[in-house]
Amino acid sequence: MQTSFPSALLADAAMASSEAVIRKCVHCGFCTATCPTYVLLGDELDSPRGRIYLMKDMLENECEPTAQVVKHIDRCLSCLSCMTTCPSGVNYMHLVDHARAYIAERYRRPWRERLLRGLLAAVLPHQGRFRAALALARLVRPATPLIERIPALRPIAAMLALSPRKLRRRPSVASSPASLTRGRVALLQGCAEPVLRPEIREATVRLLNRVGFDVVFARGEQCCGALVHHMGKEAASLEAARRNIDAWEQESEAGGLDAILVTASGCGTTIKDYGFMLRGDAAYADRAARVSALAKDVSELLADADLPLGDGRGLTVAYHAACSLQHGQKVTEQPKRLLAAVGYLVRTPIEQHLCCGSAGTYNIVQPEIAGQLGDRKVANLGRLGADVIATGNIGCAMQIGQRAAIPVVHTVELLDWATGGPQPRAMSQFNERKAS
Repeated sequence: MQTSFPSALLADAAMASSEAVIRKCVHCGFCTATCPTYVLLGDELDSPRGRIYLMKDMLENECEPTAQVVKHIDRCLSCLSCMTTCPSGVNYMHLVDHARAYIAERYRRPWRERLLRGLLAAVLPHQGRFRAALALARLVRPATPLIERIPALRPIAAMLALSPRKLRRRPSVASSPASLTRGRVALLQGCAEPVLRPEIREATVRLLNRVGFDVVFARGEQCCGALVHHMGKEAASLEAARRNIDAWEQESEAGGLDAILVTASGCGTTIKDYGFMLRGDAAYADRAARVSALAKDVSELLADADLPLGDGRGLTVAYHAACSLQHGQKVTEQPKRLLAAVGYLVRTPIEQHLCCGSAGTYNIVQPEIAGQLGDRKVANLGRLGADVIATGNIGCAMQIGQRAAIPVVHTVELLDWATGGPQPRAMSQFNERKAS
């Protein structure tokens, strides 16, 4: 795509990067076929190609963002399916992230949107605040049908619908390394996952110990910054990245690290991008690149770890590929191979490239589109006749679990169960309800 950015604008690193991304686009339109919002809405401006035109005009001419432009950028899930499809290597992720930061700096949203986004940014990245918010949500949840009838309050209704009916206990994790250690890894503690599904961390530690890895948790590590990053809150996301880099470096200096492991693939995509995000920070650029190189989804490490023989108990697993894993990190085959290796029959749905509608906070700020995508995804998964659904991202697990007729668990929970761990909690609870 031809561009005409003024040379003064290109002196800014973010603008230069975006201009290079835009120039790679050849208008082919392959991205439209795999873009969830275009598939649903049929509007060119709700396709990656259409959004690139909008972002080009806004950035190239330093326009003040209009409500119309913001609407279409907001509708983007950042699922990155377009990047998997694109034959020209357009890095849409970096472009849309820059556009969101530009919008956040120059556009004043209606007060309801500012309040909602401010609340999400202030609560979700902090475990304590998030746990307190879920406790409050349990009290308000019975009013969800009433709240849902008021259009302005539908995002609140979406939050309440996603909140668990019962708060899980805090994760109880003790690493018990094998006598023959294969390596030392830091496991990302995360923010939402340990509050919503603490059993994922517990299963991960048991499984890693079983195959010979020492597992540590870096002191001072907090939210990866993905949530605020996708809201355009650039300063907050970079501060989160710096804080975590400091924490992991200290842990590495204390005993060495072979990898930084992530069980929430949405976080993994962001951490693997720290090197790009901090490329202009002289104090952190090289350090961020080293951290990004160490970051791995847990399935990437386990794929080379020779899992012990497992017992799949004759169960059929419907594997849901999280967008942040398959498109953002290009990790596609490892989870399925691991599940099959320990004895499960693995099936994948049609349209597996389409997002389930979770996408961080998307199912809260865009509940109508997210709901349609969630229903479509669950219908496709339901056709597989599986006993359980496996995924590698907490957001997907909550979005799909809200709608599915069978339990939804993390891939590592099934791997842990097959190789000696307990039955995943979601499965045991489902069986108890079914028996009663």
